[in-house]
Amino acid sequence: MLVGSARFLIAARSVEQFPQPLEGEVCFAGRSNVGKSTLLNILFNQKLAKVSKTPGKTRTINFYLVNERYYFVDLPGYGYAAVSKAERQQWKKLIENYFSLRKDEIKLSVLLVDSRLTAQESDKIFVEYCEYYGLNLLIVLSKTDKLSEAQLKKVVQYFSDEFGSEVIPYSALTRRGVKEIVNRLAQALE
Repeated sequence: MLVGSARFLIAARSVEQFPQPLEGEVCFAGRSNVGKSTLLNILFNQKLAKVSKTPGKTRTINFYLVNERYYFVDLPGYGYAAVSKAERQQWKKLIENYFSLRKDEIKLSVLLVDSRLTAQESDKIFVEYCEYYGLNLLIVLSKTDKLSEAQLKKVVQYFSDEFGSEVIPYSALTRRGVKEIVNRLAQALE
């Protein structure tokens, strides 16, 4: 297993609160309620990331220390309309600062997308950030247990074509794709 130990380190609201870099980082992004916190808890094998039915709960950049060597970084969920425009702008600036300051430490960016939806504008913007900063990108399709195998095959092809990145179908319910995600994270952090 990739994660031997994990603990919550800090909820950063500004770049001054970012911890000192270690051997590498993996950042996790996605629209609100796409399942980032649930995936992190599965990877940690414990409930460290707060899971909520309320969209837009993660409002800080949350750093988790993994194996005393790496950070898994939970970025604020984007695309939630009930958050004020000013707060969305503040998140955007914080995320831009994170990418520009930590681009050399980020070994992989994981973008979770709901497999039942097409690529959203906010997903496309995140992919553009990754391209701009030269970051490796992994697309994780969440909630795949809600699709038939035929639908899933089409969705995987769609996202692969749309973003030109590796795509892993994943389900928190059935644990489909967890092993593949763990292997990809381990490869990125080698």
